Amino acid sequence: MSAVPRSEKPHKGDRPSGRFRRMLDRLSSSQEDLECEELEEDSQASGCTRISECTDRQIVKVTGTLRTVTLRPRAGVPALEAELFDGTAPLDVVWLGRRSIQGIEPGRKLIVSGRIAMSHGRRVLFNPTYELRPLGKE
Repeated sequence: MSAVPRSEKPHKGDRPSGRFRRMLDRLSSSQEDLECEELEEDSQASGCTRISECTDRQIVKVTGTLRTVTLRPRAGVPALEAELFDGTAPLDVVWLGRRSIQGIEPGRKLIVSGRIAMSHGRRVLFNPTYELRPLGKE
């Protein structure tokens, strides 16, 4: 594990560019780092906000991959919770009153939008509008 927190790692634009340098970076990077970089590029290409840049009470549109999906009741009401990751930070996405949603499963890419809330130091998006991304390579 890296000693530098993920949010403080240099972004692609901060590193010297060049074909040889990019090849060395790829060879020396872990699989997780490569996946994070790919997710960040996808987020920028789709015109969405990076999750790490989202602040409390901000209306956002973010994209990423679902890492976990769980059913966890909140105050006696069913709630489908998922963790969305875009390569910069995680975002908890919660659909209140839902036990399942077709297509919401780990590994699925999606775009969500709504108002960010902070809960126990984590970013949370309640009942967002969402768009499922196609499966496989685009």
